[in-house]
Amino acid sequence: MRLNIVVLPGDGIGPEVTGAALDILEAVSRSEGIELQHRDYPFGGAAIDACGQPLPEETLRACLASDGVLLGAVGGPGYDEAAKRGAPRPEQGLLGLRREMNLFANLRPSRLYPGLEAASPLREEVVAGTDILIVRELTGGLYFGEREEGTVSALDRLPYSAEEVERVARAAVQAAKGRSGKLVSVDKANVLATSRLWRMVVDRVAAEEGMEVEHILVDAMAMYLVSEPSRFDVVLTENLFGDILSDQASAVAGSVGLAPSASLSDPGRPGLFEPIHGSAPDIAGQGIANPIGAILSAALLLRYAIGAETAARKIEGAVEAALAAGLRTRDLGGRATTMEATKAVLQQL
Repeated sequence: MRLNIVVLPGDGIGPEVTGAALDILEAVSRSEGIELQHRDYPFGGAAIDACGQPLPEETLRACLASDGVLLGAVGGPGYDEAAKRGAPRPEQGLLGLRREMNLFANLRPSRLYPGLEAASPLREEVVAGTDILIVRELTGGLYFGEREEGTVSALDRLPYSAEEVERVARAAVQAAKGRSGKLVSVDKANVLATSRLWRMVVDRVAAEEGMEVEHILVDAMAMYLVSEPSRFDVVLTENLFGDILSDQASAVAGSVGLAPSASLSDPGRPGLFEPIHGSAPDIAGQGIANPIGAILSAALLLRYAIGAETAARKIEGAVEAALAAGLRTRDLGGRATTMEATKAVLQQL
Protein backbone atom coordinates (compact mmCIF):
# COMPACT_ATOMS: atom_id res chain seq x y z
CA MET A 1 0.00 0.00 0.00
CA ARG A 2 1.34 3.42 -0.97
CA LEU A 3 0.67 6.78 0.62
CA ASN A 4 1.82 9.97 -1.09
CA ILE A 5 1.25 13.03 1.08
CA VAL A 6 1.99 16.72 0.84
CA VAL A 7 3.17 18.37 4.05
CA LEU A 8 2.39 22.05 4.59
CA PRO A 9 4.29 23.01 7.78
CA GLY A 10 2.99 26.56 7.55
CA ASP A 11 3.62 29.11 10.28
CA GLY A 12 4.40 29.40 13.98
CA ILE A 13 4.38 26.00 15.67
CA GLY A 14 3.26 24.34 12.43
CA PRO A 15 6.69 22.95 11.47
CA GLU A 16 7.18 21.57 14.98
CA VAL A 17 3.90 19.67 15.16
CA THR A 18 4.01 18.38 11.57
CA GLY A 19 7.52 17.09 12.26
CA ALA A 20 6.16 15.16 15.23
CA ALA A 21 3.26 13.79 13.19
CA LEU A 22 5.65 12.62 10.46
CA ASP A 23 7.75 10.75 13.03
CA ILE A 24 4.64 8.84 14.06
CA LEU A 25 3.48 8.30 10.46
CA GLU A 26 6.86 6.90 9.47
CA ALA A 27 6.92 4.52 12.43
CA VAL A 28 3.44 3.12 11.88
CA SER A 29 3.98 2.94 8.11
CA ARG A 30 7.02 0.72 8.63
CA SER A 31 5.11 -1.60 10.94
CA GLU A 32 2.07 -1.78 8.65
CA GLY A 33 3.92 -2.16 5.36
CA ILE A 34 2.82 1.22 4.00
CA GLU A 35 5.15 2.84 1.47
CA LEU A 36 5.11 6.44 2.68
CA GLN A 37 6.25 9.31 0.49
CA HIS A 38 6.10 12.92 1.65
CA ARG A 39 7.40 16.33 0.63
CA ASP A 40 7.17 19.78 2.19
CA TYR A 41 5.72 22.73 0.28
CA PRO A 42 5.48 26.44 1.21
CA PHE A 43 2.11 27.65 2.42
CA GLY A 44 0.55 30.50 4.38
CA GLY A 45 2.82 33.15 5.83
CA ALA A 46 5.92 31.11 4.99
CA ALA A 47 4.86 31.15 1.34
CA ILE A 48 4.19 34.90 1.43
CA ASP A 49 7.72 35.40 2.75
CA ALA A 50 9.18 33.13 0.06
CA CYS A 51 7.21 34.09 -3.03
CA GLY A 52 4.64 36.74 -2.16
CA GLN A 53 1.49 34.61 -2.11
CA PRO A 54 0.00 32.27 0.51
CA LEU A 55 -0.92 29.47 -1.92
CA PRO A 56 1.71 29.10 -4.65
CA GLU A 57 0.65 27.30 -7.83
CA GLU A 58 3.24 24.57 -7.27
CA THR A 59 1.84 23.89 -3.81
CA LEU A 60 -1.72 23.70 -5.11
CA ARG A 61 -0.78 21.31 -7.93
CA ALA A 62 1.02 19.03 -5.48
CA CYS A 63 -1.95 18.99 -3.09
CA LEU A 64 -4.39 18.09 -5.86
CA ALA A 65 -2.14 15.25 -7.04
CA SER A 66 -1.56 13.76 -3.58
CA ASP A 67 -3.40 11.15 -1.52
CA GLY A 68 -3.77 13.66 1.31
CA VAL A 69 -2.38 16.85 2.79
CA LEU A 70 -0.98 17.27 6.31
CA LEU A 71 -1.08 20.89 7.48
CA GLY A 72 0.53 22.42 10.57
CA ALA A 73 -0.85 25.90 11.19
CA VAL A 74 -1.39 29.16 9.33
CA GLY A 75 -1.12 32.83 10.23
CA GLY A 76 0.49 35.21 12.66
CA PRO A 77 0.36 38.83 13.78
CA GLY A 78 3.34 39.79 11.64
CA TYR A 79 1.15 39.99 8.55
CA ASP A 80 -1.59 42.24 9.92
CA GLU A 81 -0.07 45.60 9.03
CA ALA A 82 0.80 44.57 5.50
CA ALA A 83 -2.72 43.22 5.02
CA LYS A 84 -4.11 46.65 5.87
CA ARG A 85 -2.18 47.94 2.86
CA GLY A 86 -3.66 45.30 0.57
CA ALA A 87 -1.11 42.51 0.97
CA PRO A 88 -2.47 38.94 1.15
CA ARG A 89 -3.12 37.31 4.51
CA PRO A 90 -1.77 33.82 5.24
CA GLU A 91 -5.32 32.62 5.98
CA GLN A 92 -6.33 33.39 2.39
CA GLY A 93 -4.20 30.46 1.35
CA LEU A 94 -6.24 28.12 3.53
CA LEU A 95 -9.56 29.39 2.19
CA GLY A 96 -8.25 29.06 -1.35
CA LEU A 97 -7.02 25.52 -0.72
CA ARG A 98 -10.39 24.48 0.69
CA ARG A 99 -12.11 25.91 -2.35
CA GLU A 100 -9.75 24.40 -4.96
CA MET A 101 -9.76 20.97 -3.28
CA ASN A 102 -13.55 21.17 -2.83
CA LEU A 103 -13.25 20.32 0.87
CA PHE A 104 -16.87 20.65 1.91
CA ALA A 105 -17.01 18.44 5.02
CA ASN A 106 -14.87 19.21 8.05
CA LEU A 107 -14.80 16.51 10.76
CA ARG A 108 -13.61 17.69 14.18
CA PRO A 109 -13.57 15.11 16.99
CA SER A 110 -13.46 16.28 20.61
CA ARG A 111 -12.98 13.50 23.13
CA LEU A 112 -12.17 13.68 26.82
CA TYR A 113 -9.47 11.07 27.37
CA PRO A 114 -9.53 9.10 30.63
CA GLY A 115 -7.35 10.81 33.21
CA LEU A 116 -7.69 14.27 31.67
CA GLU A 117 -10.79 15.27 33.60
CA ALA A 118 -8.77 17.80 35.59
CA ALA A 119 -7.64 19.50 32.37
CA SER A 120 -11.21 20.39 31.46
CA PRO A 121 -12.61 23.68 32.79
CA LEU A 122 -15.80 21.80 33.68
CA ARG A 123 -16.49 19.62 36.71
CA GLU A 124 -15.62 15.97 36.26
CA GLU A 125 -19.21 14.80 36.68
CA VAL A 126 -20.29 17.18 33.89
CA VAL A 127 -17.57 16.43 31.35
CA ALA A 128 -17.05 12.69 31.91
CA GLY A 129 -17.79 10.63 28.82
CA THR A 130 -17.60 13.53 26.35
CA ASP A 131 -16.94 12.24 22.82
CA ILE A 132 -18.27 14.60 20.15
CA LEU A 133 -17.77 14.70 16.39
CA ILE A 134 -18.61 18.07 14.87
CA VAL A 135 -19.29 17.96 11.12
CA ARG A 136 -18.82 21.47 9.78
CA GLU A 137 -19.75 22.65 6.28
CA LEU A 138 -16.53 24.16 4.97
CA THR A 139 -16.88 25.81 1.56
CA GLY A 140 -20.05 27.88 1.84
CA GLY A 141 -21.64 30.43 4.11
CA LEU A 142 -20.21 33.64 5.47
CA TYR A 143 -16.55 32.83 4.84
CA PHE A 144 -17.13 32.39 1.10
CA GLY A 145 -19.87 34.96 0.49
CA GLU A 146 -19.43 38.31 -1.19
CA ARG A 147 -17.98 41.04 1.00
CA GLU A 148 -17.55 44.77 0.87
CA GLU A 149 -14.81 46.40 2.90
CA GLY A 150 -15.23 49.87 4.32
CA THR A 151 -14.40 52.26 7.13
CA VAL A 152 -17.96 53.53 7.64
CA SER A 153 -19.90 50.40 6.76
CA ALA A 154 -19.03 46.89 5.61
CA LEU A 155 -20.95 43.90 4.33
CA ASP A 156 -20.59 40.12 4.46
CA ARG A 157 -23.11 37.84 2.73
CA LEU A 158 -24.12 34.43 4.07
CA PRO A 159 -25.26 32.31 1.10
CA TYR A 160 -26.12 28.60 1.07
CA SER A 161 -27.62 26.41 -1.63
CA ALA A 162 -29.66 23.27 -1.02
CA GLU A 163 -26.94 21.27 -2.79
CA GLU A 164 -24.25 22.53 -0.41
CA VAL A 165 -26.36 21.63 2.61
CA GLU A 166 -27.33 18.22 1.26
CA ARG A 167 -23.82 16.94 0.62
CA VAL A 168 -22.54 17.82 4.09
CA ALA A 169 -25.74 16.50 5.67
CA ARG A 170 -25.17 13.14 3.98
CA ALA A 171 -21.59 13.11 5.29
CA ALA A 172 -22.90 13.73 8.81
CA VAL A 173 -25.51 10.99 8.50
CA GLN A 174 -22.85 8.50 7.42
CA ALA A 175 -20.66 9.53 10.34
CA ALA A 176 -23.57 9.08 12.76
CA LYS A 177 -24.33 5.62 11.34
CA GLY A 178 -20.76 4.62 12.16
CA ARG A 179 -21.12 5.83 15.74
CA SER A 180 -24.20 5.90 17.99
CA GLY A 181 -26.74 6.92 15.36
CA LYS A 182 -27.48 10.16 17.22
CA LEU A 183 -27.46 13.28 15.04
CA VAL A 184 -27.94 16.90 16.07
CA SER A 185 -28.15 19.76 13.57
CA VAL A 186 -27.30 23.27 14.74
CA ASP A 187 -28.66 26.41 13.07
CA LYS A 188 -30.30 29.77 13.74
CA ALA A 189 -33.59 29.08 12.00
CA ASN A 190 -35.54 31.51 14.18
CA VAL A 191 -33.65 34.39 12.53
CA LEU A 192 -31.73 33.40 9.38
CA ALA A 193 -33.27 32.41 6.04
CA THR A 194 -30.23 30.25 5.26
CA SER A 195 -30.80 28.37 8.51
CA ARG A 196 -34.40 27.67 7.57
CA LEU A 197 -33.20 26.25 4.24
CA TRP A 198 -30.55 24.30 6.17
CA ARG A 199 -33.15 22.77 8.48
CA MET A 200 -35.48 21.84 5.62
CA VAL A 201 -32.73 20.07 3.65
CA VAL A 202 -31.32 18.28 6.72
CA ASP A 203 -34.81 16.99 7.57
CA ARG A 204 -35.21 15.64 4.04
CA VAL A 205 -31.82 13.93 3.99
CA ALA A 206 -32.34 12.40 7.44
CA ALA A 207 -35.77 11.07 6.40
CA GLU A 208 -34.31 9.53 3.24
CA GLU A 209 -31.57 7.87 5.31
CA GLY A 210 -34.00 6.65 7.99
CA MET A 211 -32.34 8.66 10.74
CA GLU A 212 -33.83 10.91 13.37
CA VAL A 213 -32.33 14.37 13.75
CA GLU A 214 -32.62 16.86 16.60
CA HIS A 215 -32.45 20.56 15.74
CA ILE A 216 -30.86 22.96 18.23
CA LEU A 217 -30.34 26.71 17.87
CA VAL A 218 -26.69 27.73 17.96
CA ASP A 219 -26.96 29.88 21.09
CA ALA A 220 -28.60 27.01 22.96
CA MET A 221 -25.94 24.62 21.67
CA ALA A 222 -23.18 26.85 23.05
CA MET A 223 -24.87 26.58 26.44
CA TYR A 224 -25.36 22.80 26.23
CA LEU A 225 -21.69 22.25 25.35
CA VAL A 226 -20.73 23.47 28.81
CA SER A 227 -23.73 22.19 30.76
CA GLU A 228 -24.14 18.66 29.33
CA PRO A 229 -21.46 17.93 26.69
CA SER A 230 -21.62 14.14 27.07
CA ARG A 231 -25.19 14.21 25.73
CA PHE A 232 -23.97 14.76 22.15
CA ASP A 233 -22.38 12.52 19.55
CA VAL A 234 -22.45 13.81 15.93
CA VAL A 235 -23.19 17.52 15.56
CA LEU A 236 -23.80 18.95 12.08
CA THR A 237 -23.60 22.67 11.46
CA GLU A 238 -22.67 25.40 9.00
CA ASN A 239 -19.30 27.03 8.47
CA LEU A 240 -19.24 29.91 10.97
CA PHE A 241 -21.11 28.08 13.74
CA GLY A 242 -18.88 25.03 13.32
CA ASP A 243 -15.73 27.10 13.52
CA ILE A 244 -16.79 28.52 16.88
CA LEU A 245 -18.43 25.46 18.42
CA SER A 246 -15.57 23.10 17.57
CA ASP A 247 -13.06 25.30 19.38
CA GLN A 248 -15.40 25.42 22.36
CA ALA A 249 -15.78 21.64 22.31
CA SER A 250 -12.02 21.13 22.20
CA ALA A 251 -11.56 23.31 25.28
CA VAL A 252 -14.26 21.34 27.08
CA ALA A 253 -12.28 18.18 26.32
CA GLY A 254 -9.12 19.54 27.90
CA SER A 255 -7.11 21.51 25.35
CA VAL A 256 -7.31 22.73 21.78
CA GLY A 257 -3.88 21.15 21.38
CA LEU A 258 -5.43 17.68 21.46
CA ALA A 259 -7.96 18.18 18.68
CA PRO A 260 -7.44 16.91 15.12
CA SER A 261 -9.53 17.53 12.04
CA ALA A 262 -10.19 16.07 8.60
CA SER A 263 -11.50 18.18 5.73
CA LEU A 264 -12.95 15.90 3.08
CA SER A 265 -14.13 16.13 -0.51
CA ASP A 266 -15.90 13.60 -2.71
CA PRO A 267 -14.70 9.97 -2.58
CA GLY A 268 -11.44 9.47 -4.44
CA ARG A 269 -10.27 13.05 -3.98
CA PRO A 270 -7.56 14.11 -1.50
CA GLY A 271 -8.43 15.57 1.88
CA LEU A 272 -6.72 18.01 4.22
CA PHE A 273 -5.75 16.95 7.74
CA GLU A 274 -4.70 19.42 10.43
CA PRO A 275 -4.83 20.14 14.16
CA ILE A 276 -7.43 22.78 14.90
CA HIS A 277 -5.10 24.95 16.98
CA GLY A 278 -3.57 28.11 15.57
CA SER A 279 0.03 29.00 14.84
CA ALA A 280 0.68 30.07 18.49
CA PRO A 281 3.48 32.53 17.66
CA ASP A 282 4.02 33.18 21.38
CA ILE A 283 5.52 29.70 21.84
CA ALA A 284 6.84 29.02 18.33
CA GLY A 285 10.41 27.75 18.25
CA GLN A 286 10.49 26.86 21.94
CA GLY A 287 9.81 23.15 21.48
CA ILE A 288 6.87 23.11 23.89
CA ALA A 289 3.89 22.88 21.52
CA ASN A 290 1.48 19.99 22.06
CA PRO A 291 1.84 17.69 19.00
CA ILE A 292 -1.12 15.42 19.83
CA GLY A 293 -3.61 17.25 17.60
CA ALA A 294 -1.25 16.89 14.64
CA ILE A 295 -0.50 13.24 15.47
CA LEU A 296 -4.20 12.41 15.63
CA SER A 297 -4.69 14.29 12.36
CA ALA A 298 -2.14 11.90 10.84
CA ALA A 299 -4.30 9.02 12.06
CA LEU A 300 -7.32 10.55 10.32
CA LEU A 301 -5.22 10.89 7.16
CA LEU A 302 -4.46 7.17 7.19
CA ARG A 303 -8.13 6.35 7.76
CA TYR A 304 -9.67 8.58 5.12
CA ALA A 305 -6.90 8.80 2.49
CA ILE A 306 -6.14 5.10 2.01
CA GLY A 307 -8.52 3.26 4.34
CA ALA A 308 -5.68 2.14 6.65
CA GLU A 309 -7.97 1.62 9.64
CA THR A 310 -5.58 -0.63 11.57
CA ALA A 311 -2.75 1.88 11.30
CA ALA A 312 -5.05 4.74 12.31
CA ARG A 313 -6.27 2.86 15.36
CA LYS A 314 -2.68 2.06 16.36
CA ILE A 315 -1.87 5.76 16.48
CA GLU A 316 -5.04 6.63 18.37
CA GLY A 317 -4.42 3.81 20.83
CA ALA A 318 -0.82 4.91 21.36
CA VAL A 319 -1.96 8.47 22.10
CA GLU A 320 -4.54 7.25 24.60
CA ALA A 321 -1.98 4.97 26.26
CA ALA A 322 0.61 7.75 26.49
CA LEU A 323 -1.91 10.10 28.10
CA ALA A 324 -3.01 7.36 30.49
CA ALA A 325 0.65 6.84 31.43
CA GLY A 326 0.91 10.47 32.47
CA LEU A 327 1.98 12.40 29.36
CA ARG A 328 1.18 16.06 29.95
CA THR A 329 2.36 18.95 27.83
CA ARG A 330 2.22 22.48 29.23
CA ASP A 331 -1.28 23.17 27.96
CA LEU A 332 -2.39 20.14 29.99
CA GLY A 333 -0.68 21.31 33.16
CA GLY A 334 2.54 19.34 32.68
CA ARG A 335 6.08 19.99 31.48
CA ALA A 336 6.56 17.60 28.55
CA THR A 337 8.17 19.13 25.47
CA THR A 338 7.10 18.49 21.89
CA MET A 339 9.91 15.97 21.47
CA GLU A 340 9.13 14.21 24.76
CA ALA A 341 5.45 13.94 23.85
CA THR A 342 6.35 12.47 20.47
CA LYS A 343 8.70 9.93 22.06
CA ALA A 344 6.00 8.95 24.55
CA VAL A 345 3.62 8.11 21.70
CA LEU A 346 6.36 6.28 19.77
CA GLN A 347 7.08 4.13 22.83
CA GLN A 348 3.42 3.10 23.00
CA LEU A 349 3.46 2.20 19.29
